[in-house]
Amino acid sequence: MDTASNYFNQFSQMAIDYAPKVIGALLTYIIGTFIIDWLTKMLSSTFQKRNVDHTIRPFFVSIVSVGLKIMLLLTVAGMFGVQTTSFIAIFTALVFAIGTALSGTLGHFASGVMLLIFKPYKVGDLVTVAGQTGSVEEIAVFNTVLRTLDNKKIIIPNGNVTSNIITNISGQGQIRVDMLYNVANSNDVDKVRAVVQQVSDSCPKILKTPACDILVQNSPMGMTEFAVRPWCNSADYWDVYYFMQENIKKAFDKNGIVAPKPGMDVVVSQH
Repeated sequence: MDTASNYFNQFSQMAIDYAPKVIGALLTYIIGTFIIDWLTKMLSSTFQKRNVDHTIRPFFVSIVSVGLKIMLLLTVAGMFGVQTTSFIAIFTALVFAIGTALSGTLGHFASGVMLLIFKPYKVGDLVTVAGQTGSVEEIAVFNTVLRTLDNKKIIIPNGNVTSNIITNISGQGQIRVDMLYNVANSNDVDKVRAVVQQVSDSCPKILKTPACDILVQNSPMGMTEFAVRPWCNSADYWDVYYFMQENIKKAFDKNGIVAPKPGMDVVVSQH
């Protein structure tokens, strides 16, 4: 009976000693959780008002929320008398190890944030990045997704994007379509220019202003090289390109414009 009474007294004393700590810790956790939820909602609302990209908005809010909750848990543990110094040291070492292991991934993340903030291109733009050409389908924090003209899906890590030259083909509103055509030197230059101009005028997607440039760019052996440079709306780039390729070939055949033929002059000397 005395043993049971001793246990009861010890339990009662522990309850009296720890009750304030437990109640204080619970109140701290409940109030802290409420404050963290309020802060994250305020942060999300601020990002929305400042037009921060919707792709990175939840990521940053999540980082802030997790960081504050970790601090809250450490505070609650300290109120119970738990030595949190060792936990902080272990957590710091763990973060460092993870950061070292994921250094490449974190680099892609940093590049993704730069792309989303500075916006060198947007979803729907036709671009050439890291040697790949296609329409931007998605800009994520770790990679950029392109959809090529032959409907292939290409996923490019953002670190590779920012470390290479980015060519935004369709992001300027209007764009010039640069093409080269070679004809034999026997063709009349003015006739070739007139035929190309007729084809250009017949394309409904080529702009009248600026005018299409049709220039003799070079005259290497046996041929004349024409630079043809019509302008169009950026969304019509490939339509114009393939229209000109097909219809100039047909127009050259119809008007008797001869293509260059490889040749070689052979000189025979007799002794």
